[in-house]
Formats: sequence, structure tokens, C-alpha cells
Amino acid sequence: MKRTLVFLTLLIVGFFGLMHAFPVFAADPLGVNYGAASGLSGQDLRVSIARVIKFILSFLGIIFVILTLYAGFMWMTSAGNEDRVGTAKKILWGAIIGLAIILFSYAITQFVITNLYEVSTSQSYTTP
Repeated sequence: MKRTLVFLTLLIVGFFGLMHAFPVFAADPLGVNYGAASGLSGQDLRVSIARVIKFILSFLGIIFVILTLYAGFMWMTSAGNEDRVGTAKKILWGAIIGLAIILFSYAITQFVITNLYEVSTSQSYTTP
């Protein structure tokens, strides 16, 4: 008896709960127009993601500059100490390899975002 009562309760609650589901919310399956409907922004989500990725890569570029300056300062103030010169060279090479990785990731990101945008919207992508 208790199982039947629980089953009927769940069936009734589920039925009345489904009556309030509006099929209009499924009109935008990718969520591209969600920002305009919520009052946030009408900008395409892919463009926003591209901006965030570019910001992160720019921040990593700033870290490269700081590491390069630090390695140069360490090298110039080493006063002939081979250990400090070796450490400075390691930091400088690490920074250069990091810069190469950043540049390649930027190129790959730009390629993917541009082609994804152009294929999905049939419009040319302009850099924001």
C-alpha cells in the first residue's frame, strides 16, 4: 500500500511538473542568444571565449617578458659567477621555449576560432 501511494504521488507530481515545461526554451539549442534574453550581452559566446583565451595568452606573454628581464638582470649581476650565469641561461631558455609554446598556441587558437565561427555562422570573422 505504501509503495502504491509513493508511486502515485510521484506520478502526479511528475505529470503536473511536466505541464509547466515550456518548449520555447529549446528554440536555441546552442545557447547563442541566451545573453540577449537574459539582459547580459548580445555578443556571441564564441567571440567571448576567444577574447578570454587571447587575454590569458597575453598574460603569459607578460610573464615571458618578466622572466627575460629577470634572467638578464641575474646574468648582468653575476660578476662572473658561473653558477648564476648557468641559472640565468636556464631561465632564459625556459622563457624562450615558453614564448614559442605561447605563439604556437595563439596561432592554433586563432585558426580554430576563426574557422569555427565562419563555418557555424557563414560570416567572416573579424577580430574583436
